Amino acid sequence: MPTVLRVVLGDQLDPHHSWFSRVESDVLYAFFEVHSEQTARQHVQRAALFFAAMRAFAAELREAGHVVHYQRITDADAAQDLIEAIRRVVLEFEIRRVELQPADAYAIDRAFRSLESHLGIPVSICPDEHFLATRELGTELFGDSRHWLMERFYRQMRTTHKVLLTAEGKPEGGRWNYDADNRDTAAKAPRSFPEPLNFGNDYTEVLADIHAAKLPVFGSEAVARFHPITRPQALRALEHFMVHALPHFGQTQDVMLTGQPTQHHSLLSFALNVKLLNPREVIAAAEQAYREGKAPLNAVEGFIRQILGWREYMRCVYWAKMPDYATTNFFAASRPLPAYYWTGDTSMSCVREAVTDSLEHAYAHHIQRLMVTGNFATLIGVAPAEINAWYLGIYADALEWVQLPNTHGMSQWADGGLVATKPYVSGGAYLKKMSNYCRGCHYDPEVRYGPRACPFNSLYWSFLAQHEGALARNPRMAQMYATWRKMSPEVQQALLAQAQQYLDRVDEL
Repeated sequence: MPTVLRVVLGDQLDPHHSWFSRVESDVLYAFFEVHSEQTARQHVQRAALFFAAMRAFAAELREAGHVVHYQRITDADAAQDLIEAIRRVVLEFEIRRVELQPADAYAIDRAFRSLESHLGIPVSICPDEHFLATRELGTELFGDSRHWLMERFYRQMRTTHKVLLTAEGKPEGGRWNYDADNRDTAAKAPRSFPEPLNFGNDYTEVLADIHAAKLPVFGSEAVARFHPITRPQALRALEHFMVHALPHFGQTQDVMLTGQPTQHHSLLSFALNVKLLNPREVIAAAEQAYREGKAPLNAVEGFIRQILGWREYMRCVYWAKMPDYATTNFFAASRPLPAYYWTGDTSMSCVREAVTDSLEHAYAHHIQRLMVTGNFATLIGVAPAEINAWYLGIYADALEWVQLPNTHGMSQWADGGLVATKPYVSGGAYLKKMSNYCRGCHYDPEVRYGPRACPFNSLYWSFLAQHEGALARNPRMAQMYATWRKMSPEVQQALLAQAQQYLDRVDEL
């Protein structure tokens, strides 16, 4: 009988973790599908992918000779809560010691740290083996600073881990950041993109269990076939991106096109976030593509910055600032989320496209999230808690440690500028430049007043006017406020009146 219990969470599916390096007959690996982790409304594909990946990983451990206990969401005697599920297994198997990997969610982390007193047996938490930065690195670099500059963090990570550096320790190409080379507009986008892989996974049983358990889900049940749920599939996805998409990733990464939800994006975030892939191997593969002349520096640097820089930086922000971070609300935003975020039923083409992609695939790329759904939520003043819950629930790759700082800090600026140097808001001109969404839209991005005026236009200026006291001294906002002040009082009032009309009927737009 096993005497040691090791709990494997749904985002800890790392086959190369030291736990699994050898078979130990006295160790029991336990997986739990529990209702307490599924109470929030979420995309049905998100739930299906997590359960399918967990079940596949558990089966692989069994095949390798490990002892595995797996609780399904539909088991008649299933515990409803994670801690209760652990307690039951401890009692059933007469476990003498519990070993855990660090939990990446704040609430679970805190529950794990008090688990020993709850169970009355030794509980140990092993060191993290996935991330490249410690949880404390952000605080070590920035201390109590009001602004944490990701670029400084990123350069530190590049230097520490010797990524894209010359033999002299200088950045490849002489620059740390090639973002300026990665901003092609929709007009320059290619006519075709590589087809994403279709792994052909069967989710019939998982979906049946989700419905039998009456989980609060929404969205299309046709689970996106491009999400890998096993280690071999994740490696295939990594190779596919490196060969077919990375060479073109940089220039078109911010473009949004109707009917092209994946474009040249990696589609690796789910595999990375459940740890089927390790960030080190992803970064190494991208750097190798550059060294071998298979991908240009601007594309490789831009991609690596997302993994080595932004992803790790988000985690450091999360652990340094939780739990208070989740409740900050710099703009005192309080509006409920419009109903079309759940249906896509809106006359605003850009919002409809971004939401529809999300509902169909449990996926949307970063500019759709930031500059369409996030931008609009900021402009109309959606309560941060509402938009945070939506992002966390709708995307398969959304885990709180990475979703919350992205949405709360970068998208909604609810932290008052800790993460982002300025709010990421725009009018219709940006959306027209970076997408083809405006073609055939009910609203015209070049019109500021009247029933066909693009809502983003007047709402943008209304947002700036409303928050002028808080934002006018921000150097990155100076040009926008200079433009606002040059407008005649009549034009300003007309824009504000138009914005108010839209805010009064925001659910009907």
